[in-house]
Amino acid sequence: MKSVLRIMALMYLINLCNCFAQPANEDNPEITAGEIKGHITYLASDELEGRLTGTKGLKLAADYIAGEFKKYNLSSLFDNDYFQYYPFISGLDATKNNLIELEIAGEKFELELKKDFIPTPFTDNLEASGEVIFVGYSITAKELKYDDFEGIDVKDKIVLAFRYNPDVENPKSKFDKYSDLRLKAKTAKEKGAKAIIFVNGFIPKDDEDSFTSFKYDGAQGIKDLAAVQIKRSFAEKIFAAENIDLREFQEKLNQSKKPSSFVLKNTKVTIRTEVNQVEAKGINVAGIIKGSDPVLQNEYIIIGAHFDHLGYGETGSLYRGKDKQIHNGADDNASGTTGILELAEKFSSMKDKLKRSIIFAAFSGEELGLLGSNYFAQNLTIPAKSVAAMINMDMIGRLNEEQSLMVYGAGTSKIWKEMLNNFNKDFNFKLSFNDEGFGPSDHTSFYSKEIPVLFFWTGTHSDYHRPSDDAETINNNGEEKVLKYVFEVADYIDNLDTKPDYVNIPRKDMGTGSTSFKVYIGTTPDFGAQVDGYKISGVTEGSPAQKAGMKAGDIIIDFGGKKVSNIYDYMYAMNEFAPGDKVDIVVMRGDEKLTLKLELAAK
Repeated sequence: MKSVLRIMALMYLINLCNCFAQPANEDNPEITAGEIKGHITYLASDELEGRLTGTKGLKLAADYIAGEFKKYNLSSLFDNDYFQYYPFISGLDATKNNLIELEIAGEKFELELKKDFIPTPFTDNLEASGEVIFVGYSITAKELKYDDFEGIDVKDKIVLAFRYNPDVENPKSKFDKYSDLRLKAKTAKEKGAKAIIFVNGFIPKDDEDSFTSFKYDGAQGIKDLAAVQIKRSFAEKIFAAENIDLREFQEKLNQSKKPSSFVLKNTKVTIRTEVNQVEAKGINVAGIIKGSDPVLQNEYIIIGAHFDHLGYGETGSLYRGKDKQIHNGADDNASGTTGILELAEKFSSMKDKLKRSIIFAAFSGEELGLLGSNYFAQNLTIPAKSVAAMINMDMIGRLNEEQSLMVYGAGTSKIWKEMLNNFNKDFNFKLSFNDEGFGPSDHTSFYSKEIPVLFFWTGTHSDYHRPSDDAETINNNGEEKVLKYVFEVADYIDNLDTKPDYVNIPRKDMGTGSTSFKVYIGTTPDFGAQVDGYKISGVTEGSPAQKAGMKAGDIIIDFGGKKVSNIYDYMYAMNEFAPGDKVDIVVMRGDEKLTLKLELAAK
């Protein structure tokens, strides 16, 4: 009996693996809940380990998508291959050459990497030694009349600074935007410092003495500045050597909100930093069905979705548990990826009726900043002007009882809303429209190319970016309904006599973290660019950027007298100006350096 049970168990596992390896009802060209469940069950399985870009799990997903495209007889889009590879920075490596040696009141300490100290993601690779100057929170805020560097010379010195700000316990503090560590480091560098040491104080009171995240933040390091963080116990020793209690000192500093910087006379330090970028390759997967109309076949509809997710939560996770867990990303975005596959199968079964050509594209790198779709859009194998529309699906698997369906990009063509409402008469979704063509998903990469876009989304939920976003939470019947609606939309666009018109919808410049802007410029970042400066992939029609003469491909290297080495420098510089201010912008356009006059508009 035990042998029989073992054999039965083995047969069950084999059948289970086969279920993961292929969707149900694979010969049925119709969009079905059963096939949707089959695709998502595999794509969101633990076997793929969260599909983080650059990992084995992502490659397994890419192979699966390509296998389905081949099954549906899609033609390859890239040199007889479904795959498009692109380079990206997958992480950072803090080598064993990193070093901090402290001499405090004659006593020497050699700190242990990752236990006692850690370099920051934005450090340069260099060595610095000498005396240390405490500079409060390393904040210069003119509008708040607060300057930690006033009256003290830090040129070629090493500075020590608290994290956060002197008003950190106030949730509406005007100091909040100055808490960013990269901004603190940049401020110290501009004041002449050669290195900065960060430390956690005792405020906020529940703050653990933990290191900040050591992850690539999408930009190069700050040139000629070493930046590290040390454990609080060493800062306590440094202050004790000056007969100062660290906790009491910080409490008084925060109460007064008056800078109190000074030389730490009894401390010397040697710092050596070495952080290397880890290079990797991302993958996009795309296939095409050629249209049958002799003229319209040279126009294209792109139907896309990202298929990457968060792996074990290495980036973007909202999970706060201590144990590392796989983030399977069933809704985000195995659901959208499944949408590509179901629509590809459906359109392939009626390819003789297609007028325009349809490209089905699965992008990776979305969770890292639209890397894959940006590369795809910047390296189109067809003219951008020949693309009639881009349809994006991201998180379409959680249709609720109210039948709520959000459609972004609804204003990017004059015909969209009437079309969407007309088809909805047969579906009865509770539609919500957002006119903007820019947003936090892959359609942004195409809208910047002046392509009308539509982005379908069933909304966020409590499992978003958490390990609980698993296949069993998907509303398969609901996704079937959404995809049948998207099919009707795509089929209608295919049969139009003329391309949908493009409508420019002004965008708001988007920042990160707590940074908020008073001004509007109208640039679109090129997230994948590895350049010294801030490269733009497009400018909004009628925006201050366009009026100043800025163009896609420009690299901003100076903004109002502030050197710009990356997107963060650009955002910090923007934040120092007000609507109506006129500033000089220096850009590199190819090998030519240009100075443009820009008048900032209100946000």
